[in-house]
Amino acid sequence: MKITFLGTGTSQGVPVITCKCPVCQSTDSRDRRLRTSALITTDDNLNFLIDIGPDFREQMLRQQVMHLDGILITHAHRDHVAGIDDIRAFNYTQNCKMQVYANKTALDILQRDYHYIFDYHEFPGLPEADLHCLSGDDPFKIGKHLIMPIKAMHKTMPVLGYRIGNLAYITDANFISEEELLKLTNVDVLVINSLRQTKHFSHYSLPEALEIIKLVNPREAYITHMSHEMGLHAEVEKILPSNVHLAYDGLMVSVN
Repeated sequence: MKITFLGTGTSQGVPVITCKCPVCQSTDSRDRRLRTSALITTDDNLNFLIDIGPDFREQMLRQQVMHLDGILITHAHRDHVAGIDDIRAFNYTQNCKMQVYANKTALDILQRDYHYIFDYHEFPGLPEADLHCLSGDDPFKIGKHLIMPIKAMHKTMPVLGYRIGNLAYITDANFISEEELLKLTNVDVLVINSLRQTKHFSHYSLPEALEIIKLVNPREAYITHMSHEMGLHAEVEKILPSNVHLAYDGLMVSVN
């Protein structure tokens, strides 16, 4: 199994429009970050997308993704779901509805904000999706692959991370209970969000993310959902533990 980081930036992306800070002016390609999303590719060639933000179309074209077998939604903030209209291309080529998995909070928002997708309609060409409501407590399968939801909090919003085999992916969290952390036992690769180096009200800071990584003790860990306030990729990498890295757009990581 491998994970491809399609986007590793926060809601504004990096560079931020009109910003003249050193990160936004950087010529290092690793400092250019689309909105956060990831593609999981399994050993039997299934593709699972984690989140479908406003850069979805560009991400699919850039990585030349030709099929999708399901979309796992962490939560329904715009930077994580605003690309859902473009599933219509996969509806057409795969001749089926897209399978979308999320908790009730996220599904309620999706059905409200993108009602034209989910309401009855007679218009050809609109996106089509089947929604699957996840409690956060029970694992589910896509094909032969068992997926374990991981409950977390994004300030007051319940969000879901996902464990697929020995990969765990958590974004937009600033709290995970001890009980949910147990679901991460023996993961090979952990992906976790960190907005910046200083404390934030709804996202892990870098020190807080490093503390979670230390508790979980994966072989490798990758930081995602970073704002320009995190700092230059090359400089931040120097201060990280040897098994922790900043992810960047286009990075592919194999999972044992």
